[in-house]
Amino acid sequence: MTLKKQTKDVTVSFIALGCPKNIVDSERMLAEIAQAGFLITHQLKDADVVVINTCGFINPARKEALEEIKQALEYKNNPKHRLKKIIVAGCLPQRYKEKLFYDSDGIDAIVGLADRDNIALIIEQTLVSEDRNCYLQECNDFISDDRARLKITPTHYAYLRISQGCSKNCSFCTIPAIRGPFRSKPSELVLAEAAELAESGAAEINVIAQDTTYYGKDLKINNGLSTLLKEIEAIDGVKWLRTLYLYPMGINERLIETIAQSDKILPYFDIPIQHINNKILKSMHRPDTREQIRYLIENIRSMIPGCVLRTTLIAGFPGETDEQFEELLEFIEWAKFDALGCFPFYPEENTEAAQMPNHLPENIKQKRMGKIMLTQQKIAFDKNKKRIGTELICLIDSVDADNITLARFFGQAPDIDSICIIKNCSARPGSFVNTKVVDTKDYDLIVKQI
Repeated sequence: MTLKKQTKDVTVSFIALGCPKNIVDSERMLAEIAQAGFLITHQLKDADVVVINTCGFINPARKEALEEIKQALEYKNNPKHRLKKIIVAGCLPQRYKEKLFYDSDGIDAIVGLADRDNIALIIEQTLVSEDRNCYLQECNDFISDDRARLKITPTHYAYLRISQGCSKNCSFCTIPAIRGPFRSKPSELVLAEAAELAESGAAEINVIAQDTTYYGKDLKINNGLSTLLKEIEAIDGVKWLRTLYLYPMGINERLIETIAQSDKILPYFDIPIQHINNKILKSMHRPDTREQIRYLIENIRSMIPGCVLRTTLIAGFPGETDEQFEELLEFIEWAKFDALGCFPFYPEENTEAAQMPNHLPENIKQKRMGKIMLTQQKIAFDKNKKRIGTELICLIDSVDADNITLARFFGQAPDIDSICIIKNCSARPGSFVNTKVVDTKDYDLIVKQI
């Protein structure tokens, strides 16, 4: 396809859904759309075309995407509005392919992950076509170049993707089927992207992948993540360097030491363990054991006192007994994670776990998830109270009309964790300030500038 520059006065609405990896894809697509000369709006009512970049990982994400598609269809079918074309991109088309056309009649084009950078050409072709168009390549070998992005995060932080896909093959997960096997990005490309982000004002770089600890292993590189982090932290402008999605078995002493010895790599460990019972872990196809996870947590805290640990859990996995659930609760109380996310088990089609026997009723899964979050709430509130009187360096995220400033210390990742609230703060977004914790508000900290 060749762009014919038929973009004059064509307005595109862009809807970005999903995880940070999808955010990166959305930012690249937005850059392509803007560079092609299309006008961009947030409002469906003002758009000729809408592009919906979707997530298809689990049922709630799929429902959210379908709701956005439904709303777009309502605008398209209403003669009072100018919307003429609907393009659905991202994980949902990659997972369901042409089936999306029949589930949501009225979609004009679907775009898979590997055609991300052709979005401007696809918009133009869709505008002049009366047919439904399908742009779906296999993405097993696709490695994205994420430079030249139109960022939708605040200027002062950004996500840096270091790989594509996943080869872990967890029994409950659809990611390998959607995004293909794990492929490390060449380090020179990662560093070029990081330098570009830092030059654009991103003082905080959040390193992401489906499994960041696996970086380089597919290329037979030992300690690839540790080496890469050291190279990124040497880039001018990078002040905070955070690593997300650290699989337990990939965290070795070299990585812990790298983080411990750095002034920029934050002592923040996002470790999705999913469960702690050995039988459940085996059913999940997780290589970790209770004993290994417990040792890992002890080792991290002994090597980096004051570090922050977050995890993710699944409640109500098929066959989970009352005793196994109690074991998980007891472990949460022992581990005292600083932050914790929990999802009920979703039986995703074409996954092994969906075919397992002894699925639990939905009300039991919801009840167990509630117990997990209540247990974690008590831990988090207690940790917050113990921070009163301590001093924290905070990165300012925003200031509202009432001069209430929202910020984060190193133990709070953007969008997923709690925040610090500062009143009468003179600093602007993107700046670092010294603060003292004076109170708490649920999961959040009340701090004052010092």
